[in-house]
Amino acid sequence: MNSAVRPWVRWLHGMAAGFAVAAAEPCRIEVVDAESGWPVPLVELRTTHHVSHWTDNAGVIAVDEPELLGREVFFHVEADGYEVPKDGFGYRGVRLRPESGKTLPVKVSRTMLARRLGRLTGGGLFAESQRTGRELGWRESGVFGSDSVQTAVHGGRRLWLWGDTTLPHYPLGLFDSAGAFTVSQPLKEFAPPLRVEFDYVRDARGRPRGITPLPGDGPTWATALVSLPDAAGRAHLVCTYMKIRGQLEACEWGLAEWDEGQTKFNRLKVLWTKSAEIPQPPPLPQGHAVPWTDESGRSWMLFAHPFPALRCPATFEAWQEPARWEVLSQPNSLKAADTGEAVQPHLGVHAGGMGWHPWRKRWVAVFQQVGGKPSHLGELWYAEAPSPTGPWGPAIKVLTHRRYTFYNPCLHLDLPPADSPVLLFEGTYTKDFSGHPTATPRHDYNQILYRLDLDDPRLRPAQ
Repeated sequence: MNSAVRPWVRWLHGMAAGFAVAAAEPCRIEVVDAESGWPVPLVELRTTHHVSHWTDNAGVIAVDEPELLGREVFFHVEADGYEVPKDGFGYRGVRLRPESGKTLPVKVSRTMLARRLGRLTGGGLFAESQRTGRELGWRESGVFGSDSVQTAVHGGRRLWLWGDTTLPHYPLGLFDSAGAFTVSQPLKEFAPPLRVEFDYVRDARGRPRGITPLPGDGPTWATALVSLPDAAGRAHLVCTYMKIRGQLEACEWGLAEWDEGQTKFNRLKVLWTKSAEIPQPPPLPQGHAVPWTDESGRSWMLFAHPFPALRCPATFEAWQEPARWEVLSQPNSLKAADTGEAVQPHLGVHAGGMGWHPWRKRWVAVFQQVGGKPSHLGELWYAEAPSPTGPWGPAIKVLTHRRYTFYNPCLHLDLPPADSPVLLFEGTYTKDFSGHPTATPRHDYNQILYRLDLDDPRLRPAQ
């Protein structure tokens, strides 16, 4: 071969080899719970040169980096509430040999009481699986992030309402309350992988739009979402709203009602407008709405965050009349079941939820701790009480984070059947307020669903 041609031939061979590597089918790594065999979402596998992958809702990562295929690779394995054993040098990880087209298993052990079922909102719920040719029928919603859920069944459907919503087209996304509908019982089973398809309320361009476009400057956020009957028995879907201005300052609180024809909430009554004379709002319905029938048979609606802070008769008419509301006292602390130390609940609108659990025949609560360890606002606790007003405790930690925030736990007491010990709750997973320097790709600022089995012997100290 002519010596002048050889360099070009070598270059072409090199280019062809490079294309072959780039087009290689990924290696599929499946991370499962060693005890149950369930997929485990939100597990990080990180190489020695700091390439990270996070498992999707099917517990899958897809590895196709050219430098990783065909050789032994050590992956650090890190996850909130799950782990692998340490080696002799203290590293928690696994040695794998990723090969194009192969499937490799990784088993992790659960170290917390709650089981992570997966992400409910956001983009790429099955992105890693789809790179390996699976879950190709899953449809993307066009939503990248969702903050703080409220949910209520009304007219045979379940409305899901979120706070700020991250969208692909601009960093601020939808700085308003987004909404979507599902059937009243969207989960057929309570195990991963999660596949809840939300029918979002959208604008003329097909983008999710706000459903609380109340007049006035700034966004409108909603809380205390509930469906209440009027005197004639007709159900009304209602909420408490707040108008926001400046640096997240509430300047107006009021009541709003759902308009089915226009698929949005309309202002019904203004309860408070910020002024020099009245700088703080009065007590009003906030948090999660919880039904309660007292010993005399009277029906109430409790508004809890995480414990009941206000109640009113469970009617549309009483809900509109502040004179018929009653303020309730929340406990400032509970005792930890294992140490007896005081556990301080976060007594705010992002604090947690409670309700009657028919299998336990007790009132149960899942709440966020203030000043927890290892995460300041990422530790969640479980407690029980004979009455919605207490006494509560002792409390047991059921969910932990290494250095991340998990706020506004929302209990889904009406999803499992009455004869089931399963307790479901979701919350917002975010690096906000945590001090964590980086956000977890795809998962940050989204809703993650957990399962707690109330027949677990480790919960007996709370029972």
